[in-house]
Amino acid sequence: RRQAIRNALRYFPKHCHAELAPEFAKELDDFGHIYMYRFMPDTSLMRAYPFGEYRSRTTAGAAIMHMIMNNLDRAVAQFPEELVTYGGNGQVFSNWVQFRLAMHYLSIMTEEQTLSMMSGHPAGLFPSHRGAPRVVITNGMMIPNYCSREMYDKLFAMGCTMYGQMTAGSYCYIGPQGIVHGTTITVMNAGRKFLGPNNIAGKVYVTAGLGGMSGAQGKAVVIAGCIGVIAEVSREALEKRYQQGWIHEIIDEVEACVARVIAARKAKEILSIGFHGNVVALWEGLVCHTKKTGENIVELGSDQTSLHNPFNGGYYPVQLTFEEANKMMGEDPTRFKELVQESLRRHVEAVNYLVTKGMHFWDYGNAFLLEASRAGASVKKEDGTFIYPSYVQMTVGDVFSLGFGPFRWVCTSGDPEDLRKTDEIAAGVIREQLQENPTPEEVNNLQDNLTWIEQAGANKMVVGSQARILYSNQAGRTRIAKAFNDAIAQGVISAPIVLSRDHHDVSGTDSPYRETSNITDGSMWCADMAIQNVIGDASRGATYVSIHNGGGVGWGEVINGGFGMVLDGSVEAGDTAVRMLHWDVSNGVSRRAWSGHPLANSAISATSSTVPGYNLTRYN
Repeated sequence: RRQAIRNALRYFPKHCHAELAPEFAKELDDFGHIYMYRFMPDTSLMRAYPFGEYRSRTTAGAAIMHMIMNNLDRAVAQFPEELVTYGGNGQVFSNWVQFRLAMHYLSIMTEEQTLSMMSGHPAGLFPSHRGAPRVVITNGMMIPNYCSREMYDKLFAMGCTMYGQMTAGSYCYIGPQGIVHGTTITVMNAGRKFLGPNNIAGKVYVTAGLGGMSGAQGKAVVIAGCIGVIAEVSREALEKRYQQGWIHEIIDEVEACVARVIAARKAKEILSIGFHGNVVALWEGLVCHTKKTGENIVELGSDQTSLHNPFNGGYYPVQLTFEEANKMMGEDPTRFKELVQESLRRHVEAVNYLVTKGMHFWDYGNAFLLEASRAGASVKKEDGTFIYPSYVQMTVGDVFSLGFGPFRWVCTSGDPEDLRKTDEIAAGVIREQLQENPTPEEVNNLQDNLTWIEQAGANKMVVGSQARILYSNQAGRTRIAKAFNDAIAQGVISAPIVLSRDHHDVSGTDSPYRETSNITDGSMWCADMAIQNVIGDASRGATYVSIHNGGGVGWGEVINGGFGMVLDGSVEAGDTAVRMLHWDVSNGVSRRAWSGHPLANSAISATSSTVPGYNLTRYN
């Protein structure tokens, strides 16, 4: 406790310590962490302002400030006062003084300096050169033998480390749109795989979570064209998604929800229902209906609760109300943990029963199966593997092996017209790719993404910055980047664009229960790819790079990284983006090819034959 307070005080001159120490001690006692709320700005004013409104010596500095403030926008962030963007505890910074310091450094930084960010802490500006990253970010990196949840809790309380999730701590979050596209693709491909092509209308997908990134589910089921039922314990989160138009109806009773689903199935409606209540109660209600009538009314199922953080608000046990759970997790954490694990066992029991009646279930990479197994639920086969696939094993792994993944861009002007123009440019690139004799697998991905980008404006995806996500492959990303940069140079687009991607991508993440779960040569437990990726991006000219311990499936379970690349219309920016993006995708495709994946082998072979400079070790 004393060390935590000392660690917080070292940001301030000694004559301030006597006044600040009691204040920080109270925060530590009340919240388990020192957030330095005295220095919190008015969060109602926190948003991604147009690029030209930031005072900075560099284009990169202003663009990165735009990205940071979007991550803390109240319309975007899950718990902005705690600097949490999404996932329950994925932070941008560890305290508010770090935010202020980082913004100051970004405003005075030159093209010959690099800002070092260590788990939220701005270590300062260091001499570098124009070709180096302007910011290098690390979050939560620890010595492996000491990387435990208990150690994390201790070091987080002391202000020594931070959980940056994926795009929270790397300043690349673009609101729930970021996962809408991926969820849409997953549900559509699951429908094709289990129900047949063009047969998802009138089918039901049941899941949970409408808070941070999981809030995308309501929108995704509508775009996919099915009936979605998404359980959420927080009324506030439900109302937020309802006001956004991302869910159509809110239902509070299980029986009423079941009746509404039956009617929607009969009419083959495209419908998004937000169920206000615990998902276990919903699953058990569906089981009761099936046992009573002999009719299973759910074809697809998953879960997007924040089970990477199961005992601190990521998962609410069915035995307690929302308010009771919030109280118990602080006052009696041991009992709360017992109830969470009991709830998980009930959760799995209900899911398992419905699977025997024809439902198809998958893990959505939120550590559901992992935590359920730790709770003693029946989720493993005799050989120790899980009885259900991850969504990567089910469909998305093949998408990654082809080099397609969640490419993103942000129009820093804040002008919707600039975003509309980028949509048109990206759609034009995809149409060109469709004319170049792609493989059947590539055609499916290209066509799905063309439909997505053509409808993106009408679907009103934007929350926060003027941003877009598109599952694009290596050729697509490099062409789109070059076309964007040319459009900026020609004045067609009015301000710089920041290119980025989700860490959940082809190359950015080593995660044995998610992104690399379909790599079967044993290297799914290794993290070389993610480390190589961030080093490679930095050495090829990325504007900023990050590498994190933890993200998606939780602390200690994954190593993941990302980048930001500022396009300003210069020849240098265009050339650098193409060079860096080639590596950022091909690193992961080649690793997947080396594990023996046939689609990845075909994709990297095609790249090697068309892009100069490749000479790769091949799988035999």
